[in-house]
Amino acid sequence: MYRILKTEGRAKRGQLTTVHGVIQTPVFMNVGTVAAIKGAVSTEDLEGIGTQVELSNTYHLHVRPGDQIVKQMGGLHKFMSWNKPILTDSGGFQVFSLAGLRKIREEGVYFNSHIDGRRIFMGPEESMQIQSNLASTIAMAFDECAPSKADRAYVQASVERTTRWLERCKKEMQRLNSQEDTINKNQLLFGINQGAIYEDIRIEHAKRIRELELDGYAVGGLAVGESHEEMYHILDEVVPYLPADKPTYLMGVGTPANILEGVERGVDFFDCVYPSRNGRHGHLYTNHGKINLFNARYELDDRPIEEDCGCPACRRYSRGYIRHLLKAKEMLGMRLCVLHNLYFYNTLMSEIRDALDQSRFAAYKKEKLDRMANPEE
Repeated sequence: MYRILKTEGRAKRGQLTTVHGVIQTPVFMNVGTVAAIKGAVSTEDLEGIGTQVELSNTYHLHVRPGDQIVKQMGGLHKFMSWNKPILTDSGGFQVFSLAGLRKIREEGVYFNSHIDGRRIFMGPEESMQIQSNLASTIAMAFDECAPSKADRAYVQASVERTTRWLERCKKEMQRLNSQEDTINKNQLLFGINQGAIYEDIRIEHAKRIRELELDGYAVGGLAVGESHEEMYHILDEVVPYLPADKPTYLMGVGTPANILEGVERGVDFFDCVYPSRNGRHGHLYTNHGKINLFNARYELDDRPIEEDCGCPACRRYSRGYIRHLLKAKEMLGMRLCVLHNLYFYNTLMSEIRDALDQSRFAAYKKEKLDRMANPEE
């Protein structure tokens, strides 16, 4: 059940009650594609840095170790020893990202595995079955993420097929949740709005999918080549047509600034690989913008990554030491940087929720963006 606690303009402060606990929104989901955060981050680490939701990927877990194995191990929560909510992406993004390895048909998508080249078929029913085996808290509908600059005729046909796939997903999810051997019979289903940068196609699609009365709605197919301004424009146009009384999820987005702009436009859920990917390369988020620890200026810097940060890296280690670890290719350096970035993102969301609770989000957003645009000396 989703409940709105407070609003400020279009921004929503809510909570989603699930079988695996209550999610306070707005929320950033920490991306653990193959049931692990890249950078040697453990489940205990995730708990310690304030993670609410972990996100894993259907396609990748189907390929390895196999969703049947995860089911036999008791589902994804037991498999990775995580007792809070998990959202599983449907595999639909791989229809976009593995363009050279797949063929799209009405029945679904034929892939060649990126690991061993073997033939894989995934359609709406298969995606729901895999996600049911994984027993995630929230399952995403199977869709096609069309390139943002694709021509109009292609996008229109793709969106119509995605709508047909969504109807099949809902029907299959209802069937699976009624099966005796299903681990999570309370699995939620979120539908995905598509339409590239064609606002009229997106609005029409939003109107159509909201009729299906799903548990939540995502805006997909953004942050895949269009400008930030185009993304914000699409959110301005489309979010008002999605049900306000259901959670709204902006998929694969993004930077701290993207998140602040998304919250202002009514988004509840975010996910992105940026904090972990950038962390592994020594690029760190701070309240004064990003810093690159590989820069020589940090060689003798005995300060933490950020003063007053409560993350495991900043509580104990200096920039100079972490820079040394990265240069020496020691895994600890990568791990500390990823932990800092994820802590930064989780803390950002906590601050956003507090600001909404206190009806001062607009002021907080301006102050935060001003600070992040002001690099430290």
